[in-house]
Amino acid sequence: MIMASLYNRLLQGGVVRDMAEKTGFTEGKILGPLMKFTVPVILALVLQSLYGAVDLLVVGRYASSADVSAVATGSQVMNTITSFIAGLSMGTTILLGHQIGKGDREGAAKNVGSSIIFFITVAAVVGMILLLNIDNIARLMKTPAEAFDATGDYIRVCSWGLIFIGLYNLIGSIFRGLGNSRIPLLAVAIAAVINIFGDLYMVAVLHMGAKGAAIATVASQMISVIISFAIIRHVRLPFDVKKGYIRLEGTVIMKVVRYGLPLALADTLVGASFLIVTSIVNTLGVIPSAGVGVAEKVCNFIMLVPSALGQAMAAFVAQNYGAKKLDRAHAALRYGIEVSFSLAVVMAWLSFFHGDLLCSIFSSDPQVVSAGWEYLKAYAFDCLFTAIFFCMNGYFNGCGETRFVMVQSIVGAFCVRVPVSYLMSRIQPVSLFRIGLATPASSLFQVIVCVLYMALVAHRREKDYLGTSDR
Repeated sequence: MIMASLYNRLLQGGVVRDMAEKTGFTEGKILGPLMKFTVPVILALVLQSLYGAVDLLVVGRYASSADVSAVATGSQVMNTITSFIAGLSMGTTILLGHQIGKGDREGAAKNVGSSIIFFITVAAVVGMILLLNIDNIARLMKTPAEAFDATGDYIRVCSWGLIFIGLYNLIGSIFRGLGNSRIPLLAVAIAAVINIFGDLYMVAVLHMGAKGAAIATVASQMISVIISFAIIRHVRLPFDVKKGYIRLEGTVIMKVVRYGLPLALADTLVGASFLIVTSIVNTLGVIPSAGVGVAEKVCNFIMLVPSALGQAMAAFVAQNYGAKKLDRAHAALRYGIEVSFSLAVVMAWLSFFHGDLLCSIFSSDPQVVSAGWEYLKAYAFDCLFTAIFFCMNGYFNGCGETRFVMVQSIVGAFCVRVPVSYLMSRIQPVSLFRIGLATPASSLFQVIVCVLYMALVAHRREKDYLGTSDR
């Protein structure tokens, strides 16, 4: 009843009709459409960040400490898996953007159909691997004995629902490739609202603890997927996905994997590098550990704008790359960096001079706030560098240069961020500011590498590409 009512309201209110308007990026103005596309991406990322916090908040209020530990550990495992799937699905976004830019409607339809089957298969295989190794995973994560069973329950439920988690991410990737960021925002919003009520019901009313939080998460994304597919039927797509296209087609999947797998590996390994940095800080004691934890929460929100612009850049550039309108792609990169850097200056100022106010949002302990502020001062410099290289990475992703993005991301993480963090932690007296400088050092390295690659390699490849009749 609730789903039917929500669906009818969306249709009657014209929400779906409004979302179906032309969203191509290969004609007309550049800055306006780019920003119009970026804003819903930012809002979706904000909701996604809050989405993960709700489980822990509700469980922390209505369940035991063991359940809190289980959700914290289990969600960390599932976030890693989800990050991998989301990175892989970027291959669909990039390929779809190229096809739309070229006017290859049949290829785009086959891409969507093949991607649906492919990601269902990937999710099913990964889910089965998780189900067969739940205890091993819990032991690997050093799960406390009292939270061991609850952690297994959380991972088990999410593993059974991984197909819906995979489709949930794929829907966003498909529509971003089409130049529509509002339907992915709608999908996230639906899931977030259902997850809140689901958590309250499962945990506060039924007292199901970590298992209830997992059920709420999977159910919210399942319902979001169902509603999203129903909405897609009423959206005028630039192509028809015929039944015959909904099958695995080798050539299509190879291209999706070629573009998406490097990003999936990069996201996973970069995340691992931050876990290593966290483990280094954890050796310094409770206050430094808590302070860095608080600072990282602040940073998650600070980085939303450059992250969103990077995603928007990939979609915008992909369509224009497919259409061989690289002058528009270059202009979008310039506009993106200008907007991102302008906002980054503000965030850098807040982080450096008023980081205590930002950290106090997440902690009332003066010592923790002070430690978080000390670490956050280093991130003030990172704000400026990420404003540049996130947009450049988005540009390279849109051009299909995802292997380069993977290599420079991994090298920056493990050859700069991790060793610099370790070396700074050995200098006495230990300073969280110096340890925090490892992240902007990595970002500066990536900016330099991106600029050099653009000047020495990318421009030459673009000239060769423009000289061909087809890619």
